[in-house]
Amino acid sequence: MPTTQYDFEISSATVRRTTTAWLMLGLASLVGAGLFSLLLVLARTPMVQEWLPFIDFFRIALVVHVDLSVLIWLLSIAGVLWALSTDRDKPNWDRVSIALAAGGTLTIVISPLIGATDPLMNNYVPVLRHPVFYTGLALFMTGVFSHLVRSVMTFKGLATHLDGASALRFGTRMAALVTIAAVAAFGASLAAMPAGMEGQAYFEFLFWGAGHVIQFTHTLLMMVVWVVLAYQSGCQIKITPRLLLTFFVIMTIPVITVPFFYMAHDVVSAGHRLAFTDLMKYGGLSCLPLGIAVVASLWKAEKPRNEGRHLRSALLSSIVLFATGGLIGFMIEGLDIVIPAHYHGSTVGVTIAFMGLCYYLLPRLGFGNVPVGLAFWQPIIYCSGQLLHIVGLAWTGGYGVQRKIAGLAQGLERVSEIAAMGLMGLGGLISVIGGLLFLVVVYQSIRRENTSQNIS
Repeated sequence: MPTTQYDFEISSATVRRTTTAWLMLGLASLVGAGLFSLLLVLARTPMVQEWLPFIDFFRIALVVHVDLSVLIWLLSIAGVLWALSTDRDKPNWDRVSIALAAGGTLTIVISPLIGATDPLMNNYVPVLRHPVFYTGLALFMTGVFSHLVRSVMTFKGLATHLDGASALRFGTRMAALVTIAAVAAFGASLAAMPAGMEGQAYFEFLFWGAGHVIQFTHTLLMMVVWVVLAYQSGCQIKITPRLLLTFFVIMTIPVITVPFFYMAHDVVSAGHRLAFTDLMKYGGLSCLPLGIAVVASLWKAEKPRNEGRHLRSALLSSIVLFATGGLIGFMIEGLDIVIPAHYHGSTVGVTIAFMGLCYYLLPRLGFGNVPVGLAFWQPIIYCSGQLLHIVGLAWTGGYGVQRKIAGLAQGLERVSEIAAMGLMGLGGLISVIGGLLFLVVVYQSIRRENTSQNIS
């Protein structure tokens, strides 16, 4: 059976510009998140933490870090993939969408400087309780939703003779539909919130359903990227485009249960929370068929060359970290820091895949080639640091250390607890280095474009 070519097509200059704009927004969010992540790690590391005013600072920094590195980065890359899947130019619409999203991001970043210092540590979209922060969040989400609607209206259809590019576009389309389901879940939660509820509990229940649903968007897009990285790094993917479509459909099936959760449970009930927790835990297994197919393609793959080396490195690192995070998810029993160990593994697994996508896209968008050696080691360093980080978190979580706290509030007493959090701190610092290396690689690619070639 001949190998299908799994690659993205950049159909026009408008698509190139729109894709580049969303990519730059995602990269800018990582710059801010990287700065905050270093301060967060220091706020939890033994001996170092005593020198920081970490309690109030830790919580404010954590809110901004999470929103930049999870919400804005991941949805910006979703915007990249949706832009690549369209076939009709709408430049004015694209400009408005990216302007709203970029303006919202900037507002979120500067909001602590103008009084937004009341952090609420709810899941998925933590907030600073201040009108300026709310405005930034609303602007960003409006920009993303505008781009989502534009993309759904202009997605390329499937080719008459189904090919690899069509199958990839179908995957991004499924992710778009899942995102619309997440928006609907948010609307249903907002409409059903009891009068008088406020504070952290309000936002916890408000984002609970939509937050779980959007994880299927990220996982779907990660699997799309895995297929591209596998093919581009020289793997022989023995699945047809039609079978790939089937795998994408399988991954969306669990989302069908979401309306029934809202009909069966009040949004502030324990049943509602448990239903979505189980959806994440067991529905996430729907990615196994395609994940196994990608891993199987790696089994007998030849040693990659040139660009394939860093794309393969990103792919392997993403698989290892995402799988580790998924396994830890089945260990969650309470509200300790096993939970962040789980999502740091899974979410950063998605992030590394998207970093590999950036390495793949930058030269194709008109920028310079990435430095091959540095791009090869960057995912490995980032993955290694995160593995140490989540092992330290999971280990300490076994002693009941609670999440979203720092310093003396962690209550570290035994040597083993201190050692585990020290391991967490070491891994976190290594992963920060890996994240900074990613920005260095990207900068070198962009700088080479500025001095060598321009795309009109």
